[in-house]
Amino acid sequence: MPTIIGHHDITKDTKHWLGSPRRKELFGSLGITNIRTFVDPQNPKRVAVMMDVPDMDALAATMKSKQAADAMAFDGVVPESLVILVEAKP
Repeated sequence: MPTIIGHHDITKDTKHWLGSPRRKELFGSLGITNIRTFVDPQNPKRVAVMMDVPDMDALAATMKSKQAADAMAFDGVVPESLVILVEAKP
């Protein structure tokens, strides 16, 4: 199961983003676990999530859905700033 990091900018308050239930609702339905959140201490509008993803194809499809767009809008995610990194193993 790959671990991924998704980092992006937000437009809303950091407390709102951290406290949002939308991440767990969206990703939990895909069996994604171990979701952890991060905030850049130099720029609190730059944030990241790290999580274990059992099905990368399902995640990719979900990220193109209206449900994901609605969740990102609720959380204040700037979609064009989203970068997803996948753990690389030698």
